[in-house]
Amino acid sequence: MKRTLWMLACALFTQMAIAQETPKWAANAKKAVFSIVTYDKDNNIKGTGNGFYIDTKGTALSDYSLFEGAERAVIINANGKELPVELILGANSMYDVVKFKTQTDKKQVSLKVASQPAKEGESVYLLPYSTQKEATLQKGNILNVDSIGNNSFYYTLQMKTGEKMVSCPIMNVNGEVVGMIQKNASEESDESYAIAGNYGQSLAISALSFNDDALNKIGIKKALPDTEEQALVYLYMSSEQLDEKSYSTLLNDFIQQYPNNHEGYIRRATQYVYGNDASQYPLADEDIKKAMELASNKEEAKFQVAKAIYTYAISLEGKEGYSEWNYERALNIVREAIQANNQPIYSQLEGDILYAQKKYADAYNCYDRVNKSPLASTATFYSAAKAKQFSEGSDINEVLALMDSAIVRLNKPYLSEAAPYFYERAELHTQAKKFREAVVDYNTFYKAVSGDVNALFYYQREQVEMQCRMYQQALDDINKAVELSADDEILWVEKGVVHLRVNQIDEAITALEKAVSLNAEYAAAYRMLGYCQAKKGMKKEAKANYEKAKALGDTVVEQLIEKL
Repeated sequence: MKRTLWMLACALFTQMAIAQETPKWAANAKKAVFSIVTYDKDNNIKGTGNGFYIDTKGTALSDYSLFEGAERAVIINANGKELPVELILGANSMYDVVKFKTQTDKKQVSLKVASQPAKEGESVYLLPYSTQKEATLQKGNILNVDSIGNNSFYYTLQMKTGEKMVSCPIMNVNGEVVGMIQKNASEESDESYAIAGNYGQSLAISALSFNDDALNKIGIKKALPDTEEQALVYLYMSSEQLDEKSYSTLLNDFIQQYPNNHEGYIRRATQYVYGNDASQYPLADEDIKKAMELASNKEEAKFQVAKAIYTYAISLEGKEGYSEWNYERALNIVREAIQANNQPIYSQLEGDILYAQKKYADAYNCYDRVNKSPLASTATFYSAAKAKQFSEGSDINEVLALMDSAIVRLNKPYLSEAAPYFYERAELHTQAKKFREAVVDYNTFYKAVSGDVNALFYYQREQVEMQCRMYQQALDDINKAVELSADDEILWVEKGVVHLRVNQIDEAITALEKAVSLNAEYAAAYRMLGYCQAKKGMKKEAKANYEKAKALGDTVVEQLIEKL
């Protein structure tokens, strides 16, 4: 009897000890901890682990390595219910943390993340995943606290943990999350490590997250940034990287999250028309209508819509597409914007549309208005120069004056971005027979691109140099051209012409012989070769080549034959 009473007393003492050791908050807190199963692209189980909620809306933390390579994931909560992971909210591979959101069917029990870091020597508890009614906690102490920046910390714990405890929360005596258990190098070690709970809590998707390698290694859908501005930048950056289906999903998510942002509707409308699905064309029109209705700045929205339609019309270039998205429609919409608010940038777009319609004189008038505004730049004067160049009855000197205005706005030293303007002006100088000015522009172009040019450039510069009797420079350029493109018979003929011009007859004959060896049907090469041979007194050879040129249809050679 005494023995029985003693055993009952021991049992009662043990229960009282456990009750004193287990904090009151543990029973409810355990409902916030769950198990996770991740799956790969073939829907095979990739891994299992733990996680816990940090708010009532389904936001949770776990270890990143569990999610790396996963295409989907589910959690099994303390009630044994399975819920899908819907969104990835942030990730860091270095500290092995991932933040995500799960589906919830009611107000979720969650853990509060401690606002203050734990201190060395402080008692903490490991709260494991459990489906049992009672929560069994493991107690330990903080051995060391290391700062990792941004008011976040890494803890060393006097606590023995195993693999099954990874990503379980470490709680302080008040029931707040101090940290999250990390993988241990050895399960036999009496020490464990935890990343601060506020570090995982602070993880977020930003505009630059699209290029985040850690996030990209998770196949589960990512959340949009929390701010509208950041989300718009994220949309822009992802537009060129995602496939059509993924980007469409992203656009729909953006509109759902920010239903009053007109730019989302314009971007989705653009996606509809570029998808080449005729059934979606009416949806595009509905979206641009919605965008113009929602926009607080109606003129700006009309400008954006006009630009989207214009860009699409350019992309078609004779291909089939949505015929309602055309230059005329874009022109009408941007003119509505101009009528309400005559901004230079709107006139620039009007000019671009008119230029695309080959209405060059009207386009020039638009660009001229822009160039009389603070928006004037190298690009706007260049646009005006091209429009003037193609306008009927234009004066080449007026075109050159506009190109001068474009170039004078470039910053020195001239880099590769400036090179095209000098190339264009060199060609205009050539048309105006201002050959020395053309050579100067070609030289500036050459320096701007650090000499990275092809045979055609040397050939073009040589042609201009010949016109202003810069024979040595011309000879150097044509030699460089044939060096870069040794199989081009036209370049060899030109080399022969340059040698002939400076009375280097033997070199000219060698070059022309190379030309006919490359193309036996090149009539002009035979004529030039015959002419050089005649200059050397090689009448028999000259006559044979003249006859060859004549047989190939050369009409000029007849006069040379008569002079032999």
